[in-house]
Amino acid sequence: MPDDASFDLIFRKASLAGHERPVDIGIRQGRFAAIAPEIVADAPEIVIGGRAVLPGFVDSHVHLDKACLLGRCGHLHGGLREAIAAVSAMKREFTVADVHARGAQVLDRAIGKGTTRMRSHVEVDPRVGLRSFEALKALKRDYTWAIGLSICVFPQEGLTNDPGTEELLIQALQDGADVLGGCPYTDSDPDGQIARLFDLATRFDVDLDFHLDFDLDASWMHLDEVCRQTKQRGYGGRVAIGHVTKLSALPPDAFARAADRLAEAGVAVTVLPATDLYLMGREATHDVPRGLTPAHRLLDHGVTCSVATNNVLNPFTPFGDASLLRMANLYANAAQVGPEGFPACVDLVTTLPARLMNLTDYGIAVGHPADLIVLDAPTPAEALAGIAEPIMGFKNGRQSFSRPAVQLLAPAREVLQPRAASLEANLDPSLPSLRA
Repeated sequence: MPDDASFDLIFRKASLAGHERPVDIGIRQGRFAAIAPEIVADAPEIVIGGRAVLPGFVDSHVHLDKACLLGRCGHLHGGLREAIAAVSAMKREFTVADVHARGAQVLDRAIGKGTTRMRSHVEVDPRVGLRSFEALKALKRDYTWAIGLSICVFPQEGLTNDPGTEELLIQALQDGADVLGGCPYTDSDPDGQIARLFDLATRFDVDLDFHLDFDLDASWMHLDEVCRQTKQRGYGGRVAIGHVTKLSALPPDAFARAADRLAEAGVAVTVLPATDLYLMGREATHDVPRGLTPAHRLLDHGVTCSVATNNVLNPFTPFGDASLLRMANLYANAAQVGPEGFPACVDLVTTLPARLMNLTDYGIAVGHPADLIVLDAPTPAEALAGIAEPIMGFKNGRQSFSRPAVQLLAPAREVLQPRAASLEANLDPSLPSLRA
């Protein structure tokens, strides 16, 4: 029962993982300073009322540079190749201001949906140059008040077959890119691209994140070469692969072997439900395959996994509101995960992507940055099942968003009061209002 300590803010009666009963959380100088059944101190406070509290959602794979492009092209119902071609044509005209504006739309939505950390991939090649990268650097700076943004530069249309791309990647890495990505399936020499990217990652000491094996032909994979290079280079724990929809087409024994190979090499997997479900199996006239890699089964083999957004409102995915809770719900639904698996599905958008991104300061623990969100549900699993909206969020101890619960307008005098009213009543007047 911490007392006689100065706190900038105290959250009362928060439902927190690992604690049987609601706890108090004390914040000091933008960091978690105390977690206890009761904190006795005179400080501004917010009564959570038993609602679930999380350190925020972690989106490990987004494309901010090509978000919100619907309406700019006629492509709406093609496959992966058509989507790549459509964006390739448009990105020649991208400007820094344009990419910044569209990326900001997604960040605004993501923050309001509870995301506090994000890795955005950004295309770098002779067609777009470094314009999109420059826009993401500005977004990273402009949004530090609400979200921690990591930038992953990658060659969408090939590396060994696209002269000038490697020089641009090097320039971006020299200018602050956090992660290096790859896309071997668009390269005329996939293994050559993989090897070259490992060379660059080693040279600049950055993690790697590949788009990989994005179709349903399980007769061949680049996964094996990525795992081999990871082990050879001693890069375990620093490599992620996204999509990997080929894994969904493997029979059980082959899937188990691939999963064990990933776990042994220390290669993580990001599943991207909205895009994978939308693009895979389009050639089928009936009995359409899901094309969704079962992350929960990979977890059983010790593979670090995440579920992420990928694309928002563009030819790859003409949907999206940047809600990771909705994405985890979509994954659980399509992958046929029952209630017993709901907590693990929440992990796929919180603790597991934080591990994938090597975020050592993530989580509600004393000394960590005071990042948290409050869900309008008593547990994260119940929030997942009902896609309960986050109703407030904090970044480094400062309130970053608020969302009052819906107010139902029944006839006559039967107006129902919003559940968020009890929270607002306990907000210190010096803090931003829930209705701001």
